[in-house]
Amino acid sequence: MGLPAHKNCTVAIIGLGYVGLPLAVEFAKRQNCVRTGETLTRKVIGFDINKERLAELRDGLDKSNEITKDELDQAIYLELTNDTSLLATADIFVVTVPTPIDRSKRPDLKPLEMASSTVGKALQERAKSRLSKGNLSIPVIVYESTVYPGATEEVCVPILESESGLAFNKIDSSKGFVCGYSPERINPGDKEHRLTTITKVTSGSTPEAAQWVDDFYGSIVKAGTFKAPSIKVAEAAKVIENTQRDLNIALANELAIIFRRQGIDTLDVLETAGTKWNFLPFRPGLVGGHCIGVDPYYLTYKAEQLGYHPQVVLAGRRINDGMGVWIVEQLVLSMARQGLIIGGTKVLILGLSFKENCPDLRNTKVIDVIQALRSYAMEPIIVDPWIDPLAAKHEYGLEVLKEIPFGPKYKAIIAAVAHWQFAQMPSEQWQLMIDEQSLLIDLKGMVPRELEPIRL
Repeated sequence: MGLPAHKNCTVAIIGLGYVGLPLAVEFAKRQNCVRTGETLTRKVIGFDINKERLAELRDGLDKSNEITKDELDQAIYLELTNDTSLLATADIFVVTVPTPIDRSKRPDLKPLEMASSTVGKALQERAKSRLSKGNLSIPVIVYESTVYPGATEEVCVPILESESGLAFNKIDSSKGFVCGYSPERINPGDKEHRLTTITKVTSGSTPEAAQWVDDFYGSIVKAGTFKAPSIKVAEAAKVIENTQRDLNIALANELAIIFRRQGIDTLDVLETAGTKWNFLPFRPGLVGGHCIGVDPYYLTYKAEQLGYHPQVVLAGRRINDGMGVWIVEQLVLSMARQGLIIGGTKVLILGLSFKENCPDLRNTKVIDVIQALRSYAMEPIIVDPWIDPLAAKHEYGLEVLKEIPFGPKYKAIIAAVAHWQFAQMPSEQWQLMIDEQSLLIDLKGMVPRELEPIRL
């Protein structure tokens, strides 16, 4: 009896998205432990409820572009499945499901609760099977999904106990389990900062569990690990990483609003201020995605539960959430000054994903721009070479082109996402789309300056 053996335990990854798939692939490779040098022969169960996603991965296709076919081929110990019965064979469960917010900007924990229920049922079946075979290792459940401090032990653990019939932190018998929390730090589209090259924060519900979880991740993460004092500390560290970025971008956005009224180019100001060694190089822009635009609301939700109404964090959120409307207002004001017709004008929007060189559409704030344009009866023409047009249609009801239509001239163009296909366009190509009255709104500093774009 004791915690599972690191060398040959069976690992179940629950959720095969941007976070879960890289984990499953890395754990399933033939490799030696980073810390001990011993050969690792772990079986990895990659579990996802999306049958289409599983079929694509079996064919070597990862639509998120995080994992290549060659990397999938290297994951020789990986079994992809949506069969919950296979989960009962696992020793460690790593939960990587999404944690979004709802329309009221409150945490939506349903995916996390459902995953915990699934794991709890698997723990119950595992206990029955292992007891009959005399294999009494204590299971470990690690959460990677972003949550507010306390959620793992307050929300997930009770579900695990209820569904499994096992006791939390009871490690002196076959009727217990332990937990850990290791926040994901995946940066979609980033080929430099990846799972094994980013320091991994770890934690556990007991000292023994904390060390086990740290050694578990330390076996594959070359950049090393940092063992947090508790699960709550690890949860809090994750949620403030993106809250800090959100606030810094909010400051840059507020500066952009102020400098716009003064006729000063914000990027010029930031470049000038950046000559000081300790100036932080944050830039204004749309703040979307599944982390920066979401995580602060998890922190403020918990704060309000504790009787404190956050001011700075929510002020930053209000500024960033309002940028899409403000951008369109600047376009409309500029068109009005030039005497251009607003209603019915076709506006070319370059980019729909939430960040450059990435197909991820989750919580993209380009949607706010599109909705604001429509409120002025303008017609958005959307181009994004990175995203799946079917996904855009399904998620947002939008028609999206893969290539720029270079035939017509546009009275307005909004350069929203700095995909390399747009950022590398020479001035001559931009000029093919505009005439002497056209307005260029540049949100990412990628339009040639000689075209005199309105820069954010």
